[in-house]
Amino acid sequence: MQTKKIAIITATRAEYGLLKPLIQKVQEDASLELQLIVTGAHLSHSFGHTYQEIEKEFPITAKIPLDLEENTPKSNSLAMAKLQNELTQVLDELGSDILVILGDRYEMLTAATVALMLHIPIAHIHGGEITEGAVDDAIRHAITKLSHLHFTATEIYKKRVIQMGEEPWRVVNVGALGVESIKKLQLLSKEAFEESIGVKLKEKNLLITYHPQTLATQSPQEQFNEVLNTLEKFDDTLLIFTKANADAGGKIINEMIDDFVSKHTNTIAFTSLGQLRYFSTLSYVDGVVGNSSSGILEVPSFKKPTINIGDRQKGRLQADSIINTPISSQAITKAIESIYTPEIKQRVQQSTNPYESDNTSQKIVEVIKKYEKQTLLKKGFYDGQLPSLQ
Repeated sequence: MQTKKIAIITATRAEYGLLKPLIQKVQEDASLELQLIVTGAHLSHSFGHTYQEIEKEFPITAKIPLDLEENTPKSNSLAMAKLQNELTQVLDELGSDILVILGDRYEMLTAATVALMLHIPIAHIHGGEITEGAVDDAIRHAITKLSHLHFTATEIYKKRVIQMGEEPWRVVNVGALGVESIKKLQLLSKEAFEESIGVKLKEKNLLITYHPQTLATQSPQEQFNEVLNTLEKFDDTLLIFTKANADAGGKIINEMIDDFVSKHTNTIAFTSLGQLRYFSTLSYVDGVVGNSSSGILEVPSFKKPTINIGDRQKGRLQADSIINTPISSQAITKAIESIYTPEIKQRVQQSTNPYESDNTSQKIVEVIKKYEKQTLLKKGFYDGQLPSLQ
């Protein structure tokens, strides 16, 4: 029997962490051939050369480096042009039967465009979501219309993808891949975790993960100044920073983190914690401060509060453990103080994660194996009745 060639592309550490269980399932299936394509921040010195972590776990089929050092809207657009050129050559040579894309980054929009032009079906993970504060919102919906299979994280998102004209048989709610990883990963003990980060935990500990809110009226520097002005007050708390991604403005935020950490002994920063240390961090901190999608999708499964700053994640379905706050030092301070109150502690413990499901990666593999290339490529526009929510 001829194996089906499954190309999976990753450009960031966070995205790779989510894709890991799916990559593993594809690699283990004798009827499938894994084609792992690595690009973007993975191959950038400024973002930690995280491709080296990938190589320890899976063979990389192709590497496509991009120039991300300038980190501006213009430079990122030019990086997309380079990726389009080189990925076209790679996918054409690989003869992939399907391309798996997760999320809503600009690199993924480029990948979807290339696959469309080469007549390669696209399987898109995490469609149907809304994030009003970032250009990712428009990118995600554009990828949906270019894609042929859709794996959503909730029934609400499944319905939204169908609202966009996608045929119902193409859309499957599988839950969030990141939550599956949490359930299966053996986290580090407290002692092993402290040794891995090189510091001892304090009585109070917070994880900070903040990315540029690309559609905000404030500059990334102005945004993050409000966060740092807040954190300055919490000198009795260990502040663990994980650095920003390769969005425009991310480099400025990372420079600000380095400067802040150099002046405060209760802080430590990482370009990339890696999935094991990141999830282990979540198990030991009191809460997460920032605007990462992880604060919405995965942190609730740890029964920890997320202080979600600004509008970057506005529109996403949220657990009761999420505390939303504007980009204001006063508001962020109040939110951090609230997580130590009995009322919030009880609310967090009673909350449930709407993104939880079982065997997410296996469900994706089973659907991918089910359909032939030509069946997927012939798309119609669905004008029929929308499904009722379960």
